[in-house]
Amino acid sequence: MLKTLIEKEIRDIIGSTKFAITFAVCALLIIMAFYTGATRHKLYVTHHQASQAEQLRSMEGITDWFDVEGTRLFLPPRPLASLISGISNDIGRTADVTGRGSIPTDDSRYNEDPLFAVFRFIDLDFVFTVILSLFAILLGYDAISGEKERGTLKLSFANAVSRSTYLAGKLLGAFIALTMAILIPIAIGIFLFLLMGISMTEEEWVRLLLIILIGLMSFGVFLSLSICVSAMTHRSANSFLVLLVVWVLCVHIVPRASVLLAARSVEVPSLDEISYKRAALNQQLSREFRESLKEGQASFLYSSSTIDGNVLMTLVDSLSQERSRKATEFSARLEEERANRQGVQEKIAFSIARISPVTSFSLASAALAGTSLELKDRFIEQAHDYQEKFAAFYEEKTGMSLSGGLRIQMSADGDTVGEPEKPQSIDPTEMPQFAFTEPELTEIVQTTVMDFGLLAVFTMLFFAGAFVSFLRYDVR
Repeated sequence: MLKTLIEKEIRDIIGSTKFAITFAVCALLIIMAFYTGATRHKLYVTHHQASQAEQLRSMEGITDWFDVEGTRLFLPPRPLASLISGISNDIGRTADVTGRGSIPTDDSRYNEDPLFAVFRFIDLDFVFTVILSLFAILLGYDAISGEKERGTLKLSFANAVSRSTYLAGKLLGAFIALTMAILIPIAIGIFLFLLMGISMTEEEWVRLLLIILIGLMSFGVFLSLSICVSAMTHRSANSFLVLLVVWVLCVHIVPRASVLLAARSVEVPSLDEISYKRAALNQQLSREFRESLKEGQASFLYSSSTIDGNVLMTLVDSLSQERSRKATEFSARLEEERANRQGVQEKIAFSIARISPVTSFSLASAALAGTSLELKDRFIEQAHDYQEKFAAFYEEKTGMSLSGGLRIQMSADGDTVGEPEKPQSIDPTEMPQFAFTEPELTEIVQTTVMDFGLLAVFTMLFFAGAFVSFLRYDVR
């Protein structure tokens, strides 16, 4: 009997005009998300290669590593980031590395294309969270109440069918029919992705499959919610109105309200405040540096009539390193305090926002695509690791440390015979290469287990609510 009910539900859904329109719009948007994602990724790869080439070109003609003050690191584009953009378009893609101190980032996508900051890109996150969740409501709001209004519900129970079997057939039939409507355009989109020359690793394919899986789970939550509300009402209009209000709350209100509540709960110092404190400390350290240098010079003059140049350089280098150490430690404390407060704020916001199944999908899909909030922290962390390598490379080439805050190049003049030898240009390819690495798949899956579990729990709760309501439902 269950098989018969599932087949009937599939035929009813596929044969409806509502399904045909929904399928057409859904297919168009999914294929468009893959096409625009592939187009953007190819463009970003071209920009990334051009930026790296321009950096090497800017070092042409430099004959001494003393003249290299730093380098720039570029966040490489990744295929999944073009399908689930997350925060990848909001954060800076380049980092300025000078061998010491903090590492600022700039050049966000939306800085270059502010129009997209207003309207955003069409990606799979938008399709699943906004479009497919709404389509699940449109196709499920009259699953029970509509059958009663048409008089077919009473006819169905004229046969020997239990209410639990009927409800299960409704849910499974609708989910299978609508899943087919989703998977077909996704398959076409993946084929188009490959046809346009976008290659992905095996791990990235697994991540994409997991994104599709959790997207279908999110879709199933809204479908079971629709059937639950339909089983609680006797008119399709009332069911649709309730579901529309719930959809607005889940998609638009709850995520934004969670941010406001978290901001009120934990105060995070702004970047301007941190910059002001850094500037104040640097002024204080500069005054202390000058005073210490004067005291050192006075001490040398008191003990000797002349000042040894080597002794003076040693004093300057010692004072510079001490000033740099204090500034670095102070800056690290400020950043750590801000990061800790921001971490607490994010946990509160995510905990509240996960009341909405849309948030669970968005957080999990962004983590799987590598475009979650951790992307910026991971880029900065790896940039700091590279900074240490760059400082060691610079010291090896010049014999001078970048951590002291003061570089003095000494040269000796001497007599030369014949034409002076033309200095050789440096080879910038000798610098250590920056390679951005993403977290392991197992680590990412562990962070998404909660969201997968929450979506499964939501589905079971809504189905249980539909079952309890349908037990008391008047089918006449």
